[in-house]
Amino acid sequence: MSSFPNATIRLAPQGVHDSLRQIAAWALFWAFAAGILFIVVSGSETYGRLVVFCECAGMTITAIAMLMRPSRWFSGVSLTIAWLIAGVIAVPVGCAFGHMIAALILGEPFHLLSHGNDQIVPVVFTMLIGGFEVHCIAMREQLANEATTRSEAQRLAADSRLRMLSAQLEPHMLFNTLAILRSLIQEDSQRAEVMIDQLITYLRSALAASRTEDTKLSNEFAQLRAYLEIMSLRMGPRLSYGLQLPRDLEQVSVPPMLLQPLVENAIKHGLEPQVGAGSIDVIARRTDAGVEILVTDTGRGLLPQDEASKPVHGSSGSYGLLHVRERLCAAYGPQAALTLASQTPAGVCARVSIPQ
Repeated sequence: MSSFPNATIRLAPQGVHDSLRQIAAWALFWAFAAGILFIVVSGSETYGRLVVFCECAGMTITAIAMLMRPSRWFSGVSLTIAWLIAGVIAVPVGCAFGHMIAALILGEPFHLLSHGNDQIVPVVFTMLIGGFEVHCIAMREQLANEATTRSEAQRLAADSRLRMLSAQLEPHMLFNTLAILRSLIQEDSQRAEVMIDQLITYLRSALAASRTEDTKLSNEFAQLRAYLEIMSLRMGPRLSYGLQLPRDLEQVSVPPMLLQPLVENAIKHGLEPQVGAGSIDVIARRTDAGVEILVTDTGRGLLPQDEASKPVHGSSGSYGLLHVRERLCAAYGPQAALTLASQTPAGVCARVSIPQ
């Protein structure tokens, strides 16, 4: 038996359907073993009788091995030793009890061993096949353990990547806001005071978001409101905004500060360069595939070099769009999407699709 890592894995199949599939698989395995034994014993036994004995012995071995492995008796030993002990106990005990059950079913006297190949060969064959079965169960656990380890490593890598991206994004947002506040102090000290209050609200929510792996959409929208209030104080009547978050979506989890770069992008590249007033609307809604969040503006629209639609893995785009795409990819994989589309008569719609 190959060496296995010392780890505890849950062996119980998930749900009734998985349990039934596993039982059916081992039942077919032992029915096939009975066919091989029928050929080996050269017709001295009927196939039906061999099936009964093999099924009873095999399923008893399986049950004993599976019941012994999760036991606390093996908590202090390696996985290899644990399965070796389980096999040494389960195979002979299961073979004996299985043959006893088969004898009761067939109404025959119980004789596990007697002189002659007619009894020795089936018993030895059953024990060998039982040992092979225990080895297969151990290999299955090894593969499951390796898959769990890989999945955990990928999750930790994704978490680290999200934290790194968030750490890069938050100073970027703070520096821009402070630059706006500095210019406003010279123009209107009262409005600057109101902006400082909004900035405190914004930073408090940003700090809370930086300490978690995800946040609720309600918190994300509250942070957007504080940011948009700051920007509306800076831009005055040139900026109006609307936020729409249905009550049933308030508790949906998303990566923190996911929408902030999209709103900033809409202001920086859409509304600020144009002459006249503009608006931004952030709308969350449920779809058949999950949750969809739209960030629309009435700014100057996409530039000629911009693509009308970009996938999550796109490498082009502004600083904010790049971060949103990378965070979506790290958090949800290819099921998530960020696309850009032109609005009529003017503006851009950034669409974030999140699977649920």
